[in-house]
Formats: sequence, C-alpha cells, structure tokens
Amino acid sequence: MQQVDKTVAARRGDLPEIMSDWVHGWAVSRAAPVPVAVPQGWRIDVGVPGHRLRYILHTPDDQWLSQLGERQSTPGTWIKVAADPAHLRGALSPPWTMADTGYLMTTTFTDDADLPPMPYTTRTRITDVVVATVLDATGTPVASGRLAPAGAVGVIDQVETAPAHRRRGLGKIVMRLLGHHAVRLGMHTGALVATDDGCKLYSALGWSVRTPIAAAHVPEPEPTLT
Repeated sequence: MQQVDKTVAARRGDLPEIMSDWVHGWAVSRAAPVPVAVPQGWRIDVGVPGHRLRYILHTPDDQWLSQLGERQSTPGTWIKVAADPAHLRGALSPPWTMADTGYLMTTTFTDDADLPPMPYTTRTRITDVVVATVLDATGTPVASGRLAPAGAVGVIDQVETAPAHRRRGLGKIVMRLLGHHAVRLGMHTGALVATDDGCKLYSALGWSVRTPIAAAHVPEPEPTLT
C-alpha cells in the first residue's frame, strides 16, 4: 500500500471540493449520469454489469456508513470513501467485499509534451473528453488515457498500456500529452485516482497523494450461460 505524505494528508479541508471535481469528471469520462449529492458525498447510477450503483464519500461518518451498507446491499453496488481501508472494513458487514485501495492524487499541469520513442506515434481526439493514444508501427493502439473536464480541473482516467508494450515510457507519454491539452483547454489542476502501480508512475511525474480511497462492493453473480 502506498504511504500518504503526512504534510499532504494534513490538508484535508479541501478534500470535498477536490473529490467533487474528480467525481464529476469521472462521470463525464465514463458517460455516466450526473452525480447526485447525498450526505457526505455523491451517488452515481452507473448502471453497468458489476457496477450498478456507486457511492463516493468525502467525510465518512461511521454510523451513517454502516447504515448505508445495510440499506444499499444490492449486488453491483460500490462504496468508495476517503479513508483508510480499515475504516471502511470496520463499518460494513457481509455481503460487502473489500476491493483494491486507490489513491486520490492532484497536480498542477504543465504544457510539456514528450515525443514517443521510435517507432511509436501519438494520436489525440477531442470531443467531450480528450483521448490520447499511442500507436505502434502498425497503427495499433498500445497505450491510451482520457482527460475529462470538471470546471477548471482536468480529471485523468483509464490510463492503460498493453502488457507487451510496458516499461517503455508510454504511460508517461500519455500523461504528458493529456496535461498539455489540459493547459490549452484552461484546466491547470489535475485530479485522478490511481492504483498502487499507477501511483508510482504519477508520483514520478510530480503528482501528490491526497488521501487513500478505500473501496468495497457487493459482488454481482456472473451471468449463467445457456
């Protein structure tokens, strides 16, 4: 598990605002419904298999969190909170299952953009979101990421590199390219939620961990083939 910098972790007063930006940008990136405000956070009716409903809480209260877990235990429901996973685990009972911990991170974007190593090239598509893609010599996408607007904050999402093309700096290329377009579109602050591996990459690029994001869900049964 990543360690949260003590100085950064102490600045939790602005977490609700930062998390609001991330939540709304995530919804834009995933073409999900607009988040609905609930006590201590938001609800998103995602509506996809395995991820029907999502609650994201910025200041989880133990009692309310426990009550939420009891009321909303439909398979496919997720709860994510700005807290240590032990906090969430202690508040929920079966059928809730803990998931991997993420890390809310922020940065100040720069206008820098790196060229990919040969023989790779890049492609950018701008619609409601910015999609940056790295292509191999055959024109096949091998790395990509998305940038979604949340006011003046740019939310980065779904940064992925194909397994056969990892350890070549392509994730860095994608992140720099998204940051470049963020600045040009008037988004100077970045936010994202990273995995353990992603946290290492983003930290090396100047991103700071603000808080762990603990996660739990009620598993949805796999569909039965007939």
